[in-house]
Amino acid sequence: MHRTTIAIDDELAAALDAYMASVGAANRSEAIRDLVRRGLSARIDAPSEALCFGVVSCAIDQSVRNLATRVPQGRLDRHDETIAVLTAPLDHTTSIDLMLMRGRVGEVSAYAEALFTERGVLHGTLSLIPVAEERHSHAHPTGASREHRHLRVLSGF
Repeated sequence: MHRTTIAIDDELAAALDAYMASVGAANRSEAIRDLVRRGLSARIDAPSEALCFGVVSCAIDQSVRNLATRVPQGRLDRHDETIAVLTAPLDHTTSIDLMLMRGRVGEVSAYAEALFTERGVLHGTLSLIPVAEERHSHAHPTGASREHRHLRVLSGF
């Protein structure tokens, strides 16, 4: 067994203690092991090269130094993957950011995971929607036939 030391704030410690009581964990180590196991098993297991849409959501503490600049810059750096962004204030310092991304699972997941580990980013979630790209050549009512791509949503990876 490996020993790992972590530092958590009072609020998170209280939430951990409440979780311990609700599941009957004997101590914090047991509760943390359970949460880590659950977190790792909930990770998305999809091929990194598969195409997807990703819905990234998180709460952002705008008062954390430079975070309000770094998050939008991260999206600008991925302008070819970012389809839409919605930012709405939740309280005097916190906003919720919802981002619709497209690309390969590995790229979208890496962006989301890097964002979620930033200090001041809370409650991060990523939902992936698998898609396949198909090429079609047909005419639309307003023009001549041309080849273009269609994305089709799949039921799984």
